[in-house]
Amino acid sequence: MASYARSMTNSSDISTPRSTSPSAASAASARSSHSSISNKRMSVSSSRRISAVNPMSSVDVSAIEQAMKMASLDQLRGYVQNTYGEVHQYKNTEYVTKNQAAGYQVLREPLWNKGLSFTPEDRASKNLTGLLPHVMEPLSIQVERCMKMINTRSTDVDKYLYLSSLKDQNTDLFYRVLMDNIRDLMPLVYTPTIGDVCLQYSTLYTRPEALYISIKQRKSIRTMLRNWPYPNPEICVVTDGSRILGLGDLGVNGVGISIGKLALYTGAAGIHPEKTLPIVLDCGTNNENNLRDPFYLGLRSKRVAPHVAQEFMDEFMEAVAEVYPSMVVQFEDFESEKAFNFLDRYRNKYKCFNDDIQGTGAVILSGYINAVNLSGVPIEEQRLVFMGAGSAGVGVAKQLVEFYTRRGLSEAAAKDKFWLVDTKGLVTKDRGDKLAEHKKYFARIDNNGHQFRTLEEVIEYVKPSALIGLTATFGVFTESVIRALKASVDAGGLQRRPILFPLSNPLTKAECTFEQAVQWTDGTVIFASGSPFAPYTVKTSNGAITYHPNQGNNVYVFPGIGLGAILAKATKITDDMIYTSAASLAASLNADELHKGLIYPRIERVRDASIIVAREVMKAARRGGVSGLPEEQWVEWEEWGDVSLTKFIKERIYNPLVDTHASKI
Repeated sequence: MASYARSMTNSSDISTPRSTSPSAASAASARSSHSSISNKRMSVSSSRRISAVNPMSSVDVSAIEQAMKMASLDQLRGYVQNTYGEVHQYKNTEYVTKNQAAGYQVLREPLWNKGLSFTPEDRASKNLTGLLPHVMEPLSIQVERCMKMINTRSTDVDKYLYLSSLKDQNTDLFYRVLMDNIRDLMPLVYTPTIGDVCLQYSTLYTRPEALYISIKQRKSIRTMLRNWPYPNPEICVVTDGSRILGLGDLGVNGVGISIGKLALYTGAAGIHPEKTLPIVLDCGTNNENNLRDPFYLGLRSKRVAPHVAQEFMDEFMEAVAEVYPSMVVQFEDFESEKAFNFLDRYRNKYKCFNDDIQGTGAVILSGYINAVNLSGVPIEEQRLVFMGAGSAGVGVAKQLVEFYTRRGLSEAAAKDKFWLVDTKGLVTKDRGDKLAEHKKYFARIDNNGHQFRTLEEVIEYVKPSALIGLTATFGVFTESVIRALKASVDAGGLQRRPILFPLSNPLTKAECTFEQAVQWTDGTVIFASGSPFAPYTVKTSNGAITYHPNQGNNVYVFPGIGLGAILAKATKITDDMIYTSAASLAASLNADELHKGLIYPRIERVRDASIIVAREVMKAARRGGVSGLPEEQWVEWEEWGDVSLTKFIKERIYNPLVDTHASKI
């Protein structure tokens, strides 16, 4: 305190002199006055400066708010992250059986609810009198009502939500509507609408439709599987949401893919809906939009390391084999490295296949078999350029290699017909980057050190007869690319036609449109796409020509593969079963389809095609020694042939009848 006082005193002495002369006083007064005015000016200036400049103007408040929001959403921050508990359930779920159910128990179970198809006897015996309008209708009338309701919806997502609600209320009616209107409704149930649904799944969510298996509960996988309400499922579709269609990592939102795919197993192949099981494995997500979304339903954390995801998948497959030993597992929309790894790791141990690799490969192989027949280009002159070298691209290319080896070419000679292109250009061994493992099989070594960076350069170099797109990049097949393809085919001789397959889904990711393909090839193109396009009509001096597109949709093969594997009681799904699915689909066209120049059956006949595929897949399982059916059963079929085996299949598939009021429940 003394020091502080002395400082104050000295300050006073300096600022106030003890004695001054008049002139000095006058000068001091002037200085004081000037100082006072100056201080006032500084004070005003300072005041203005402070009031005019917001001290927070340089601070990004919105970023701080966003960070605070993210922190509040993150419920897992700060934990060790490598410890997992086990769920202990202390009682079994008591289910009412179909025969015991009455009243609202019947109406609220979609697999039992027949709606207005219940007969008077049903209504009396099941306590439904008064719970339904006093009218009895065949399914055909109810289907018309549903279609009228669908057509009043303004967007495809709204139509999907109506169909989803219908499925949750009346299973028979939903599948009758789908089967009778497959051309119009398949794009709603699956691609392209399912892509939009997956993007919004967490916002659209109203009720559980699948098994949601979190890595945080990995020790409880068996418990979760046993909680599924329908006993002994025969087919499941599982995804981890890491690469949904062409939309990337959608995390748990990708479950919509599993749900939609299984609806097609039932609609296209007749696998009973209660025998299907959709599953999503939640390992986190690297999608920043999901992590910021307060409605996101999955783990709000980055994806686990690859070795942890591998361990989780091992545990899942072991649990499935123990709880549901007869169930076929279909892998769906795993990112490329995992897709190939999981298929190679499990295919000889479990009943499983990957639709992105094997299903896509099979359906494109089927179309390619028929396209080659129409192209006029001999097999020995066929050369194929693939734009896209991910799991789907490589899977398709490998299936097509088998097409050539089965026609007498060596594997090396067959592989030499393929040139794969990715975002960096032609895939070569000496390109200078580290190739993903699945790309190495097709990496070229005959480029003499030259690197081809663009698709146009590759086409000019290769002179292909076929161009196949699996890039998930809209418009990558430009006019110059397609015209260059046509020119390379025309150079080989007259009456030759280019093969063009832009296969990416959804439509917003298609490499080109059908109209563009027709225009830029002067109508000579043999076309197949991943998403549906409408026919295209061109007016000519002699009238009009209508060109019919083909859709290389996996729905032509995966339902038949699954059905065939189930009915054959296959212990695994072999390469021959996959190849046979393609060959049998190619041979399933009828005379009208052949005359129209189609390479796939009309989508209205997908159920017929699925039965043919399933039948041939069953035979392939028998040939490969992986069918678990009794020997005497095969002896009977081998005596009586396809008529007997087809009858066996048809007797075992689900088919809600249109004009039957109701089967007794």
